[in-house]
Amino acid sequence: MEEQETYRDKIATVDEKGKRIWIFPKKPSGKFYDYRKWVSYLLLVFLFAGPHIKIGGEPMLMFNVIERKFVIFGQVFWPQDFYIFAIALVLMVVFIVLFTVIYGRLFCGWVCPQTIFMEMVFRRIEYWIEGDWTHQKKLDQMPWNGEKIRKRILKHAIFWGISFLIANTFLAYIIGADALWEIQTANPMEHLGGLIALIIFTTVFYAVFARLREQVCTTICPYGRLQGVLLDRNSIVITYDHVRGEERGKFRKNEDRKESGKGDCIDCGQCVNVCPTGIDIRNGTQLECVNCTACIDACDHMMESVGLEKGLIRYDSENGVNTGTRFRWTRRIKAYTAVLALLLAVLVVLVVTRTDFDATILRQRGATYQELQDGRISNIYEIDLSNKTKKEYTVELRILEGKGEIEAVVKDMVLLPEKHMRERFLIKMDQDDVKKGKNELIIGIYGNGELITKARTTFIGPLL
Repeated sequence: MEEQETYRDKIATVDEKGKRIWIFPKKPSGKFYDYRKWVSYLLLVFLFAGPHIKIGGEPMLMFNVIERKFVIFGQVFWPQDFYIFAIALVLMVVFIVLFTVIYGRLFCGWVCPQTIFMEMVFRRIEYWIEGDWTHQKKLDQMPWNGEKIRKRILKHAIFWGISFLIANTFLAYIIGADALWEIQTANPMEHLGGLIALIIFTTVFYAVFARLREQVCTTICPYGRLQGVLLDRNSIVITYDHVRGEERGKFRKNEDRKESGKGDCIDCGQCVNVCPTGIDIRNGTQLECVNCTACIDACDHMMESVGLEKGLIRYDSENGVNTGTRFRWTRRIKAYTAVLALLLAVLVVLVVTRTDFDATILRQRGATYQELQDGRISNIYEIDLSNKTKKEYTVELRILEGKGEIEAVVKDMVLLPEKHMRERFLIKMDQDDVKKGKNELIIGIYGNGELITKARTTFIGPLL
């Protein structure tokens, strides 16, 4: 028993001396692999098109950390919308926890960019140039001859080119596609910072997909580490049905495996050969498993070939395997899924209901009321107004609720596109209208003659 558990003390990609064991997974094929290819291609199209598609003059997606400008589906978010990001972050953490508790590491195998690029882009190029796993092993072990040099140069040149394309896309998400195009078409010395950023990003992506590869999933990714504390016996994972599969034994034609004391596992090792992280799923759920379904397809193919029932390796829970019941929508799963849907709905509502303008009106710091020569009372205020649109506005202030007269310090208040304005103004009020020394006012803020937002403030005067 102790020997069977030794796999938990090490990872499959490192030997006893700490040296890297290079993984050469067999090329997968099957129903789940075909589904993953379609999902991956759709997500890749979305990823590369995201910063270039424009909605209302803005990119569909942009995360400009430098200028603190974020664009999601054409809507611009500024630092004033930070509360939305704070709430979104909390919702995301809760979502990840609930999603993993129920559905395991499903995200890693189907949606994660690392898995998609590694398995559906770089690995497929590797198969095309170097052949399947046996050919890759042979090529790796052979001396440096003309064939090996030619194939390695071609492979890594393509890897570098794709990494450069990814780096450009990544930079487009940060600075915008238009700014990136200026860097690409202008003299490189005029945009030295952008050129250096491109080279750095390209090198990082190349190192990840050409050298680190599965190590990102097994060692670096924090989500993989969290999996150990988030999963329970009812979580849906890719699992081996040990009840049905054990004892393992090689397949013999016309043999009654039940009478021979054998389970359905024919010990062909195909589930291990296709695993991109080098694990044996028959050992149980492991942190290195990214739920890529390659072992399911491989096992189903072998089961079908020898006339046994498919599903020896499948999506199921540990309790499902032990009790012999297949996956079903329990009350717990339905409740958690409803909470996930609710969290997403809350985030959508926050994004949709946000305004294009944010206004704050405060009395001038350190200033109190003033008595004017005509007997009226005045307060001095400062307005901080943010414009999240691409239009320019001439701003006018009017009192919507309350009494008084507004007098601007500057003649024309202009609010520029995607900028914020800070100006001072006065509110004058008759002493008879000041109740108990304090009045609540609602100020209407008009842009180009139209009401664009409102702000609440207070007017203070003498206690009469």
